[in-house]
Amino acid sequence: MITIDLFAGCGGLSLGFQKAGFTIVAAFDNWIPAIDVYRNNFSHPIFNVDLSRESNQEILAQYNPEIIVGSPPCQDFSSAGKRNEGLGRANLTLTFAEIVTRVSPQWFVMENVDRIEKSKILTQAKQIFKSHGYGLTGKVINSCYCGVPQTRKRYFLIGKMKQEDDFLIDEINENLSSQPLTVFDYMGKELDIEYYYRHPRSYQRRAIFSIYEPSPTIRGVNRPIPKTYRQHPGDACHLNEKLRPLTTSERSYIQTFPKDFIFAGTKSNLEQMIGNAVPVNLARYVGQCILNYELKKGKKITYRQLQLFS
Repeated sequence: MITIDLFAGCGGLSLGFQKAGFTIVAAFDNWIPAIDVYRNNFSHPIFNVDLSRESNQEILAQYNPEIIVGSPPCQDFSSAGKRNEGLGRANLTLTFAEIVTRVSPQWFVMENVDRIEKSKILTQAKQIFKSHGYGLTGKVINSCYCGVPQTRKRYFLIGKMKQEDDFLIDEINENLSSQPLTVFDYMGKELDIEYYYRHPRSYQRRAIFSIYEPSPTIRGVNRPIPKTYRQHPGDACHLNEKLRPLTTSERSYIQTFPKDFIFAGTKSNLEQMIGNAVPVNLARYVGQCILNYELKKGKKITYRQLQLFS
């Protein structure tokens, strides 16, 4: 499918859909560090554009995409943020809906944190999509059942023109793994460690994890073990001199970026974009579900994709 990616970030959503068999023709974002990384890894163009301005959206229609995918910024819904829909970033969800309905592709995919499912903004976005003829499938998917060694729950809203609601739900549910994927399942002993530290949001939570379980959610920060850290009863092992946090590269592997993916920039920017990215294999899973659905309907797949915010 010919695809456009809106709010493309460093390209996790684009790469996953590309691996599933989609053709990405263009991407859009306005954070320069992520755009630079994206350009180092894809041959199609990425545009530095503020999509909240309607005058900047005119370029999208010329690509005539059959599917638009995107991850509108999620800080206002995230458990790591203030969770205040009035801060303005949540409005980019409505921007995404308005762009999709203006371009009117056959398909769209919108990805966000699972907390958006209970937001007023999502209800408004759904109303926009429905009023323009889209059937909708909404689903919170845990990445560890989709080839990602990480417990990361993300909400996907998938729309197809002139379809009934929940049209894709069986395809999504039937292909989920029966067992969560552990770091060891995915990487073996490649990390050369059995335990690692991941800084918790609160010291009421555990911070030491084993490679024989899925990683906790990769976040936009990566801190060393503080000298004041006190052992949590849920930690996978005791504090010791060999214990360390994952490196920036290792965190990108947990997000299922390939080893030849080029990450360049400051450490803080890289940590943020890796933490914000859609896991590549999760995006690939959703893309494959869409293609499987079309193939079962007897349709020849020749689609193109456009990506906004990822």
